[in-house]
This record gives sequence, structure tokens and C-alpha cells, in this order.
Amino acid sequence: MGTVDDAASVEFHAFFERHYAELSRLAHLLTGEADAADDLAADALLALWHRWDRVRAADHPAAYARGVVANLARTRIRSAVRERRRVALFWSQREEKTENPDVAGVVDVQEALRRLPFRKRACVVLRHAFDLSEKDTALALGVSVGTVKSQTSKGMAELQRILGSQSPPLRMHAAMARGGETGRRNR
Repeated sequence: MGTVDDAASVEFHAFFERHYAELSRLAHLLTGEADAADDLAADALLALWHRWDRVRAADHPAAYARGVVANLARTRIRSAVRERRRVALFWSQREEKTENPDVAGVVDVQEALRRLPFRKRACVVLRHAFDLSEKDTALALGVSVGTVKSQTSKGMAELQRILGSQSPPLRMHAAMARGGETGRRNR
């Protein structure tokens, strides 16, 4: 006969096994950093373990976990942006200038996603790469369904502008499908 702690440990282990890959993939799509994705998923799961009694009592533990990953990804992105600004400021003070820099001619979906503001990117990724419903996306991000609709629509319009003539959902689906299975959308 196991203790309550043993039961919680077994339950958390099963949750970990079920959701780790999905959370890592979400982190990768939100940050664009494959190397950081596993770390963010692990950090999120560690945070969930520390609050496991609260998480397991939640109506949607997986949505709660996605929200933790989204928050950690947002923090990482903000930190990276601050660092890039510091580096840019340092280099802008130098006299050397590069003329005619070589700029890539093709923008893929992941690069286009990185150009979106975080909330739009999160809505687009959760709706189209993970096939979450508007309600589940709102639950994961801690926003209203209306915000999800608005941010997804605006994000898709921006992707259309960035990517040009080919339909973003088709290109996005093809680019993100390589990352693994997607769930079913519940409308």
C-alpha cells in the first residue's frame, strides 16, 4: 500500500511521460530555439511538480502546463530581446559599417513566426500547429476566447503579408507537421 506522496509521484510521472514531448515542441515553436525547448519543458514540469497538488486538481492540467511553458518562453524571449538590444547598442557605437549586407531572400514559416509578437505567435501556434480549439487556446494562455480569435486572425494576416503569395496555413501546417502529431480540435 503506497502513501499519498507515492500516488502523487506515480501520477506526475504518467503526466510527464504523456506531455513532455508536446511541451517541448510547444517551447520550440514559441521560441524558435530547438536547444532551449527541452530546458523550457523541463523547467515547466519542475514548476508543475512543485505545485502538483494544485495542478492535478485543475480542470485541465495539460492546459495549465501549456500556460507555464508559454510564460517561460515569453520570459526567455524578453530576456533575449534585452540582450540583443545591449549587443546592438555596443556595436552601434563602433565606427565600422557594413555596406550591402547579404540578406536571405526566402523567409520560412519559423522565421516568420519569430517576427510575430508573442501573443499572436502563441495563438497561431496553439490553434494551427497543435489544433487546439479557441477555448483550449484561451485556457492555456489565460486570455479570453475573443482575444484568441482576434490575435489569431491578426497573426495569420501578418504571416500572409510576411510569407507572400502562398497560403500561410498550408505552409505553416507543412513546416510544423514535422514536429510530431497534433491533437484534435474541439469546437
